Amino acid sequence: MQSNTALYDLQFSESRTWLVAALMSVGNILLPQLCHLVPQGGLILLPIYFFTLIGAYKYGLRAGLLIAVASPLVNHLLFGMPPAPMLPVLLFKGAALAVVAALVARRAGRVTLPLLMVVVAGYQLLGGIGEAIITGSLSAPLQDIRLGWPGLLLQVVLGYVVIRHMPSPRTAE
Repeated sequence: MQSNTALYDLQFSESRTWLVAALMSVGNILLPQLCHLVPQGGLILLPIYFFTLIGAYKYGLRAGLLIAVASPLVNHLLFGMPPAPMLPVLLFKGAALAVVAALVARRAGRVTLPLLMVVVAGYQLLGGIGEAIITGSLSAPLQDIRLGWPGLLLQVVLGYVVIRHMPSPRTAE
């Protein structure tokens, strides 16, 4: 499946970068709250990464990094989730996702299911290495694969659908 979906590389100086980051961060705040209604929903569905993937792939590295940083911090401040000791891990993994997604999107210039599989596998590998270093445990990063495979699959499939159908940002400048 190939797509001619428009992809962007928004700059920090553009107001739409901040608007996209704010809207995607709200998604990353609301989606985990819904997923946490299901027992182990956060561990299984990995919801805090969903809009980071979409934002970074569709709108570029800057928007992706803003989403990756804002989402866990605001979630923690509002709801105490993720717990403070997990913030460095989520910040690292979110940043890894933003970097991998933006690089793949920029290089490929299109969105496909195989490309999103590469993005998800890439951020899991980089994020897993970072998580193992931060936590001193190999079992922690393997949990995302062992328990979170449904969430990883949803990131690929639903991420593809959303990126394909997401509207282009309006030019406000």
